[in-house]
Formats: sequence, structure tokens, C-alpha cells
Amino acid sequence: MEVIMDSTTPIYIQIAEALEDLILEDKLKEDEQAPSTNQLADHYKLNPATARKGLNILVDKQILFKKRGLGMFVSEGAKELIITKRKEDFADHFITKLLSECKKLNITVDEVIDLIKTREGSVYDETTYRD
Repeated sequence: MEVIMDSTTPIYIQIAEALEDLILEDKLKEDEQAPSTNQLADHYKLNPATARKGLNILVDKQILFKKRGLGMFVSEGAKELIITKRKEDFADHFITKLLSECKKLNITVDEVIDLIKTREGSVYDETTYRD
């Protein structure tokens, strides 16, 4: 599990997001055991309380659940929960800002798509993004 420690985001949130990424990438599946507090603390050289806080965020979101004496495990439907939440966050943080800026600049959605297509190294593929 790779985490690039970003000084603008609290470490415990980065830990939670990294575990979510593992679930999204199917590297950590439903009912599989998540890394323990001590494993995370040892791996990233951080305080176990910080690692625990990251795990507890996922428990609060019902992405992980605790099995007394055994550790934390991935909940059934965790991947779908993460996808739903991230789509909402994407819409709130990126799409809303994008549409607001487009309105200010009088840019249409088609013009935005054209801008994306012309960017160097663009990975835009219409078949991926259109039904």
C-alpha cells in the first residue's frame, strides 16, 4: 500500500483514503482483513493512534467492521459505498467549480470536452465517458 504523505491532508485521512483505494482496486476485498493498526504504524513509521484514527474513519463510514479479537475487515458493499461517496465528492468539489468557471467564461460543455481532448497526453476516450 503506497501513500504519498501530503502535508496539506492529515495523515490519518491519507491512511483511510489509501485503504479505500485498495478496496477500489480489488486489492482488498469484502470480508478480507484490513491491515492492523500496528502494521500501518510500522509500515509508515507513525504513531499507532494516527493509524487507528484512519481505520476508525472507515469503520464510521461502514467500510470496515471490527471482529472482536481478530481485527478489522472489509464490509460487504464497501466498494459501492466508496464509489458513491467519491462520485458525490467529485461532483461537489470539481464539477460544480468547473461549471461555475465555464459560466463565467461562457464555455459550453462541448467546448470543455474539446479542451480535454486537445490536452497533451490526454487519456480522454469518448466511449469511456459516454453511454
